[in-house]
Amino acid sequence: MSHEKQQKVTKAVIPAAGLGTRFLPATKAIAKEILPIIDKPAIQFIVEEAIAAGIEDILIITGKGKQEIEDHFDANFGLEQNLKSKGKHQLLELATQTSNLTIHYTRQQYPKGLGDAVLHAKTFVGQDPFLLLLGDDITKGENLSRSLIQLYQKWDQAIIAGVRVHESKAKRYGMLEVESMDQDLMYRIKGLIEKPGQKVDSDMAAAGRYILKADIFPILDQLQAGVTGEIELTDALIQYGKEHPLLAYDYQGEWFEVGDPKGMLEASIHFALEHPEIKDEFKAYLKQLISTL
Repeated sequence: MSHEKQQKVTKAVIPAAGLGTRFLPATKAIAKEILPIIDKPAIQFIVEEAIAAGIEDILIITGKGKQEIEDHFDANFGLEQNLKSKGKHQLLELATQTSNLTIHYTRQQYPKGLGDAVLHAKTFVGQDPFLLLLGDDITKGENLSRSLIQLYQKWDQAIIAGVRVHESKAKRYGMLEVESMDQDLMYRIKGLIEKPGQKVDSDMAAAGRYILKADIFPILDQLQAGVTGEIELTDALIQYGKEHPLLAYDYQGEWFEVGDPKGMLEASIHFALEHPEIKDEFKAYLKQLISTL
């Protein structure tokens, strides 16, 4: 652990440039990140988590056909005036709650992988540590980003959030091979595996949240595209781990992977059961539906 003064984590990077092919045809003309969980776009959950964790500047990395993301976090004067004139103050508050955030945007011109997307944040990040939040991962309960920032202040090392998954699901996720440090739910990472096609000796999946240092960028700069033609963040982290300590945090809150229709549906059901306006009727509907299965 370093005893030097820690750099505060105030910047967050959110890659949102993926094509969203698993949601076709819905994503032919709509950014995947704007697809709603009940009444809120998935990416808004992620931005709200970062803001609540104390993040001051956010960079969203977009791609072609992602203008809706910028529009969503911008003011909509016509809508606001309409709601105000009709006295719909509660809806007005919902419509304006994301309009005053400091969000920057840059575009990934070609879909060359997550590593390439993160590399587009190099100028924005500078020499600062930063929070990386992947757009397919939504958390609930403990603010995972805040926990990672607090742990970084203590340990001064790059940290990847992990979550325990059943053995049958391990092949769907990037997995972390770890050894315990016996405190803070922290682990040392011994290896990273990108969506293994075979059984691995680990039940900890990467949960889409990272605290990284600026020295990841020289590695990404020199990284060659893999067999898929993409520059993988996992490959960069493997290389980083050979030269620097790399830690994992065992997240105890709830985690939803919303990068495919099944995961999005599971998250939607979960949040619907807690939504103040619809939870009672929806719960009754589910009970009735389950009784017929």
